[in-house]
Amino acid sequence: MGKIMKLESYIEGKWFGASGKGKDLFHAVNGSKIYEISSDGVHFQRMLEYGRDVGGKNLRKMTFHERAIRLKELAKYLMENKEIFYEISKATGATRKDSWIDIEGGIGTLFVFSGKGRRELPNERIYIDGDLEPLSKGGSFIGRHVCVPLEGVAVHINAFNFPCWGMLEKFAPTFLAGMPSIVKPASNTAYLTESMVKSIIKSNILPEGSLQLICGGVGDLLDHVTGQDVVTFTGSAETGLKLKGHPAVLRNNTRFNMEADSLNCSILGPDVKPEDEEFGLFVKEVVREMTVKTGQKCTAIRRAFVPENLQEAVLDALKERLTKITIGDPSVEGVRMGPLASLGQVDEVKRSVELLQKSANLVHGSFDGLSPLGNGTEGGAFFPPFLLHCENPLSSKGAHSIEPFGPVSTVMPYKNIEEVNQLAKMGEGSLVGSLFTTSDEVAREVVLGTASYHGRIMILNKDSAKESTGHGSPLPHLVHGGPGRAGGGEEMGGVRSVFHYMQRTALQGSPTTLSHVTNEWMMGAKIKQDRVHPFKKYFEELEIGETFVTPRRTIAEADIVNFAGISGDYFYAHMDEIAAKDSLFEKRVAHGYFVVSAAAGLFVDPAPGPVQANYGLDNLRFIEPVGIGDTIQVKLTCMRKTRKPPREDEKPNGVVAWNVQVMNQNEEMVALYTILTLVECKEKKEL
Repeated sequence: MGKIMKLESYIEGKWFGASGKGKDLFHAVNGSKIYEISSDGVHFQRMLEYGRDVGGKNLRKMTFHERAIRLKELAKYLMENKEIFYEISKATGATRKDSWIDIEGGIGTLFVFSGKGRRELPNERIYIDGDLEPLSKGGSFIGRHVCVPLEGVAVHINAFNFPCWGMLEKFAPTFLAGMPSIVKPASNTAYLTESMVKSIIKSNILPEGSLQLICGGVGDLLDHVTGQDVVTFTGSAETGLKLKGHPAVLRNNTRFNMEADSLNCSILGPDVKPEDEEFGLFVKEVVREMTVKTGQKCTAIRRAFVPENLQEAVLDALKERLTKITIGDPSVEGVRMGPLASLGQVDEVKRSVELLQKSANLVHGSFDGLSPLGNGTEGGAFFPPFLLHCENPLSSKGAHSIEPFGPVSTVMPYKNIEEVNQLAKMGEGSLVGSLFTTSDEVAREVVLGTASYHGRIMILNKDSAKESTGHGSPLPHLVHGGPGRAGGGEEMGGVRSVFHYMQRTALQGSPTTLSHVTNEWMMGAKIKQDRVHPFKKYFEELEIGETFVTPRRTIAEADIVNFAGISGDYFYAHMDEIAAKDSLFEKRVAHGYFVVSAAAGLFVDPAPGPVQANYGLDNLRFIEPVGIGDTIQVKLTCMRKTRKPPREDEKPNGVVAWNVQVMNQNEEMVALYTILTLVECKEKKEL
């Protein structure tokens, strides 16, 4: 790679190179020195202050949707430049497929959170959490929970195995929440993180102060965290506990999320036979998890549980597959597994395997004769796959507590479901477990017996195998984390992770005041009425709380009969006078969906106007029955407005949520729901 370069940190809006000698970083394939890394001279307290004062203020000015759009723009930009990252990733020892998980998997996380932010969060700076809570008899005093961004900085301390994905899967929900990030990658592979951050900064997509980078140690950074900051950590449980116990973290109750390496397991169900497709899927998955990223995944399968009558068959099948794994320089055609990230990692995994052999027998794997493909690989951090067999797993604690962070797995037998559930839990908390079974009943028993010890459980059979993302693939839509040894934290899980970086606050007050605070009309709040029908108004002209009270309509028997004929719904409560008298209604009643249709007929303005389409209906409740001769009236109130991102191929528009209350002649509510309409904007405007 030519001249040895020093990695730079990005602090307070500029790149900073440490002076003096740094720690040497080496090419995982050939062992040559490629970089130096040091954070000497970084003023960590100022980094935090800059993030809070500049980054946080800039982000909190934006709505969820505005931040989500920036994430999408950033994802597109990084995808266009992905080959830069693939080239640099070769030095980590990753194959192209391994790098795909890290690079494009990480970028994909930005896309997912962007989409979820626009679909599941409001185009506001405040999030309403849950339903309105009535706190008084008359309804003048209510409660509502809201979430707002914390006014600190999220410090993300990441592991070496995923220098891109590890950063982006934490950054995406942090940014979407409205909180700035300081990223601290593990030193061994920090050069790949640095290259991606340089592209991010070059893109000029993020507001100033949104992202800072530390290449090197964290110095006294944690001494200066407050109760408004968040610290996340991915790595060994030992290091995580030290950070979690930092005096400032404890003193200030700083939020701390830990995702630690765990002894994940995979179970071959007791119902599976060697000839079943699920048997082959299990063997293939265990080998894949041993060899992808050279086993350097926090989600890799470390323990493989098999029915005791299938021990030999599974061991033979695993050994056969493992002998076909080609080891060497990932740039050489045909190589399926590269080296570990560093020579230090080789020594660490060796020590763990030696300890593990006190509880299990080595059945496959040796350094004798190891000759990786490629020129100059003799100085690389290569480690062959090791397979062990623990014959008495219930009495072998080491098999459930020692984790070689490399291409190593241990096969263990079990007698029945009760026993395998016990074995799975002996790992004392895992990020993920998987089950290969043909029986849905086995799946239920294993889930109920082990879910409390796992952050995620994948259940696989031949029906789902083709589209499965695999045992070891955390997805942004689902929770990543686990109890106990796995760290006790949660990451991702869709918008759940956004709220890790926000404060939930209970508001109390009048419906009118809380409606104004949240910019969403609530039941009981003051309304505004206008002589102009709301469906004649453009998106910008509609006001929150604007209400239209319709004329009345009396329901006739002909309405019910005609609706039954159109819909095909001849349910006895609508059509059979005698049976209806014995029902809970005690009379014939109108179809609920007729009431909704009739309500629409009352509040819809038929003439062409800014309303383009009905966009959906939410939270429909039928509260009181409507009988023949009853009279209904509707109150239609503008509850919430969400402007949609403009598209070139359509008129600019937004979604308006309307509160619909259908009342009878006694002022009793008979139906309550929310309708969504697509309403045209007067002019095109960027979000």
